[in-house]
Amino acid sequence: MGIAANAMEFLALAFVFVLGATGLVVLILFVVDRLQTRDAIRRNYPVIGRFRHIFSALGEFFRQYFFAMDREELPFNRAQREWVGRACEGKGNTVAFGSTRNTSVPGTAIFVNAPFPPLDDQYAKSEPMVIGAGARVPYRAPSFFNISGMSYGALSRPAVRALSRGAREAGVWMNTGEGGLSPFHLEGGCDIVFQIGTAKYGVRDEHGNLSDDKLRKVAEHPCVRMFELKLSQGAKPGKGGILPAAKVNAEIAKIRGIPEGKASISPNRHPEIGTYDELLDMIARVREVTGKPVGIKTVVGSEVAMREMFMNIASRPEASPDFITIDGGEGGTGAAPMPLIDLVGMSVREALPMVCNLRDEYGLKDRIRLISSGKLVNPGDVAWALAAGADFVTSARGFMFSLGCIQALKCNKNTCPTGITTHDARLQKGLVVEDKYMRVARYAKEVIHEVETIAHSVGVTEPRKLRRRHVRMVLDDGTSRPMNEIMPSYSAIADS
Repeated sequence: MGIAANAMEFLALAFVFVLGATGLVVLILFVVDRLQTRDAIRRNYPVIGRFRHIFSALGEFFRQYFFAMDREELPFNRAQREWVGRACEGKGNTVAFGSTRNTSVPGTAIFVNAPFPPLDDQYAKSEPMVIGAGARVPYRAPSFFNISGMSYGALSRPAVRALSRGAREAGVWMNTGEGGLSPFHLEGGCDIVFQIGTAKYGVRDEHGNLSDDKLRKVAEHPCVRMFELKLSQGAKPGKGGILPAAKVNAEIAKIRGIPEGKASISPNRHPEIGTYDELLDMIARVREVTGKPVGIKTVVGSEVAMREMFMNIASRPEASPDFITIDGGEGGTGAAPMPLIDLVGMSVREALPMVCNLRDEYGLKDRIRLISSGKLVNPGDVAWALAAGADFVTSARGFMFSLGCIQALKCNKNTCPTGITTHDARLQKGLVVEDKYMRVARYAKEVIHEVETIAHSVGVTEPRKLRRRHVRMVLDDGTSRPMNEIMPSYSAIADS
C-alpha cells in the first residue's frame, strides 16, 4: 500500500508539474503573440492563432492527400497567396522542384522566351508615363503597377494608413475608392487618385449632387493627382456601393457626408449621366474645376456599347477622358449580390484587348491611357495585361494580401480577423501599421521587379515593350497559339 500511495503521489505531482509547465508555456506564448506586430492573426488570437500556421506548413506535405491542391482554391488559390506572402517578406521568391500550375487549362497565358534575351547590363526600367497631357496639371505617373480603389469605410483606419505609407515607399499611386478622401489617405504622402462614385462621397452637396466647391477643395491637395469617375466595378456592375450600417461611424459619416449609423448604398449609376454625351460633359466639368486629369472606371458589357462610347469621344476630343480603367467581371468587393459577382460583366481577359483595339481604331492611343484591373495580383497577370495593351495595372486584393488578408471572406460582416476590413478596435489592433506598410511596399516592388524579369526573358528591355506576340494562349485541345493571332491588335487588323 505504501509503494502504491507513493506512486500515486508521484504521478499527481508529475501531473501538476506538467500542467504548470504547460500553463507557463501558454502564458509565455500568449505574451509573445500579443507583443509581436508582424502577424495580425496571432496578435488578435494569441496561441490558437499559431495553429493556422502549423496547419498551413503541414499542408505543404499533406495537401496532396486532401481536396485543395495549390491552385484549386477560389477566388485566389494557395499558390497566389503564398507568392504574395513571400514577396512581402523580402526574403526571395524562388520555389523548388517544379511548377504546380496546370498549363493545359484553356486560356492559360504562356510567355514566349527569346533565344537571345538582352544581357543584364542591357536591362531597363519603365519610364514614368504622362497622363492628361491636356490638363492644367498633368500627372507624370512613376509606376505601371498601383493600388486599386478601396474605400475608407470598407477598409479600416490602420489598413488605409499602411497602404498610404507603403505606396509612398514603393513609389506607386493609391486610389481612394468611392468613399472619399480621409486624413489617412494623405498620411503617407503618396500620390492619390480620387474616385468619384455615384453617391459623390466627399464632394457632394446636401442634396447628393456634385459640388464644384468641394471638388476644388479636394483638388487643392498636392497629393491628389487625378480624378476617376466610377461608372461601374467588376463585382457589381449595375449596382452601387454597399457599406453596412455597422461600418458607418461618426468619422466615416463626416468624410462621406452621410448620416451616421445608416447603411450607405450608392445609386446604381450617376443620376445626371444617362448618355455618353452627358458623360463627356461631366468629364470636361471635373477637369475644368480641378485642373487635373480625369478618367472613368467601367466594366465592359459588349463591344457595341464601347464602340458607341469611342465614337462619341472621337467627335468631342476636347472632352475625352484622360484614362479609362477597365475592371473585369471577376473583380472583387466587400459586399455585393452573388448573381452580380458570379454572372455579370465581361472578363478583363476579353475586355482589355477589345477596348485597346477600339481606342487605337479611333486614333486615341496618345490621348487615352488604359488601366487594367480585375484579379491581377501576380507578376504573370500584370505582364499579360501590359502585353494585351494596358499602360498601367492596378490591384486591390493583391495589396490586401500584403496587409495580411487570409481570405476569410468576412469583409462585409465587420469581423475581419486580420483587422483589414473591420472597425472593431480590438481586431484592428492586430494590424500594426509600422510593420504592414513595409510589406505593402515590398509587394509592389517585387511585382514590378518580376514583371521586368518576364519582359527581359521574352527579349524586350522593359515591361511596356511587351506585345501580344510575346504571349501564347492555351486552347481547348491543349495546344497554344500566339495571342496576336487569337486577338490581333488594331494595327495588325488595319494592315491586313
